[in-house]
Amino acid sequence: MKSLLQFPSLSKLIFAILIALIFQSCAEEQIKENTDNTPNITQYLRENPEYSMFLEILEITNYASFMNTYGTYTLFLPTNDALKQYLKDVGATSLKDVPLVDLQNIAKLHILDKKVNTSSFTDGKIATPSMYGQYLTTGATNINEVSSITINKTSRIVTSNVEVGNGIIQVIDKVLRVANKTLAQTIEADPNLSLFTEVLKATGWYEKLNQPLTYDANKVASYLTVLAQTNDVFEKATWKTPNGNLIKLNTLDNLKLRYSQLNDPKNEADSLNLFVQYRLLPQLSYLADFATTPVFVTKAPLEVIASKLEKDVIYLNRDVYNGVFEEGVAIIRESSDVTASNGVLHYVNENFFIKKRSASPVYFDLCDQREMAADVANYRKSSGLSFALANGAFSEITWVGNGTLTWNNYNGAVNGDLLSIFRFRRSLNGNNDIEFKTPVLIKGRYKIWVSYRSGDKASPLTKVFFDGEQTSRIINQKETVNDPSIPLTAINDRVYESQGYKRYLFPFDKTDNVLSRLVGIVEVTTTGRHLIKFTADVPNGGGGQDADRFDMVEFRPVDMDQLWPKFRRGVPVAGKSYLVQRNEATKGDNSNSGY
Repeated sequence: MKSLLQFPSLSKLIFAILIALIFQSCAEEQIKENTDNTPNITQYLRENPEYSMFLEILEITNYASFMNTYGTYTLFLPTNDALKQYLKDVGATSLKDVPLVDLQNIAKLHILDKKVNTSSFTDGKIATPSMYGQYLTTGATNINEVSSITINKTSRIVTSNVEVGNGIIQVIDKVLRVANKTLAQTIEADPNLSLFTEVLKATGWYEKLNQPLTYDANKVASYLTVLAQTNDVFEKATWKTPNGNLIKLNTLDNLKLRYSQLNDPKNEADSLNLFVQYRLLPQLSYLADFATTPVFVTKAPLEVIASKLEKDVIYLNRDVYNGVFEEGVAIIRESSDVTASNGVLHYVNENFFIKKRSASPVYFDLCDQREMAADVANYRKSSGLSFALANGAFSEITWVGNGTLTWNNYNGAVNGDLLSIFRFRRSLNGNNDIEFKTPVLIKGRYKIWVSYRSGDKASPLTKVFFDGEQTSRIINQKETVNDPSIPLTAINDRVYESQGYKRYLFPFDKTDNVLSRLVGIVEVTTTGRHLIKFTADVPNGGGGQDADRFDMVEFRPVDMDQLWPKFRRGVPVAGKSYLVQRNEATKGDNSNSGY
């Protein structure tokens, strides 16, 4: 009887809970609807019939639902007119006539898994590859005094930066085409490269450049970069024979006479074969990479090519060697950055051959990591927000620990950024033994300088290892930079250098709180890439509590001036080097320079 009396009360309670849940659900749904009504990509296409054909591609390929979900995508969206022209080009009457795999490739080539605003574009490769895996390149064109941004040299952006719920849309006037020809096929298809094609075939490199892309055990792709020269370049090149006759290098026979000392071009030791090898880089290098990387390894054994950007022109092997200025050769920007299925093709403006090089300075900004550069919305932007990447995310950095490495926006450093290592210490919850793969170093003897931002909680005992060998000096990241503006304690630049320190930015600003430390002298025995590692030899409570912040590592030949050039602070400025030469510095006010 007692339980019967309680039953109505229990029923009322359950009923009240159900009513509350229903109202809560409705309220939540209403809140969700009112939060953001911006359509996602697929919904945007449905609401704008002028893009109905690309929507049809997404529906045929079953990508429509995927592109309507949460994300931060960039869609290079062809108009209906662009897709109608594509159908004419491939001889199809409708999209349903196009093979499914071709539509899938088209869709993936037009989508990036990052939100990329046009303000992030530079004249060259977009840092994030398309979902197809190939990189897109940007440029500029001027038609009837109207400037436009181009994509892959063929398409123009006609409407830019359309914000949608899951990314951004750039409307283009022509369908982007997948690069399905190999480097060999791409070169042979250009009649201006007919002699270069002959040389490739004569040396056996045509077959090697005609292979599909493969991946090794470490998932590194077999991309190649080719530096080709046209028939006109060969026509201008001459050689004086031992008999004193001047001949043009405009035929295969003349090239064999000039270079093939073994009379066996397919032999990799033959100079004509080396002529080709020196034009092949075993990596994927676009113009943007040449503009920022000083030295590249080639297929020619132990031989490298130097690269330098001067006033929007990229030069190869342009420098002063043994007191003699060498002009070098230029990469022809307008023709280059041609993507192939297994690499990228560039054109040079003159004939060139292997240059034997001595030790050359390399300035390694530790934030020069492709995984960081992929965050185009923040990386090296004056308003960029810091972001972190976990252990295992980098292809060329490893460390012990479960923490993250952070890209930090900091205007008082080279390129406006610092690499931060949280809890850099020897402990169970710390991060340590952080090892970087260096850029290419030419065989020789170098002084290594490590630049960092000091901090009260930073590591006071950081050991440096080069190729597994500890350098002669440690870094105390609690040490602060000497201020040359204080008369009683000021230390002259040259005296400071003799003590193993330097102020590496120009002009000096004590508020930057950055310092460069000489960690030792190393003998680089082989030309190539090497390893540099930082180890904090401090336990919990001994330092490394804060994020230790590194800027760059300088490898300067021992016989080179160790102070100049210095470096500009702040984010990169297009067409302007981050190096400050002494003669440039002395033109201005040096009262606070520190030298």
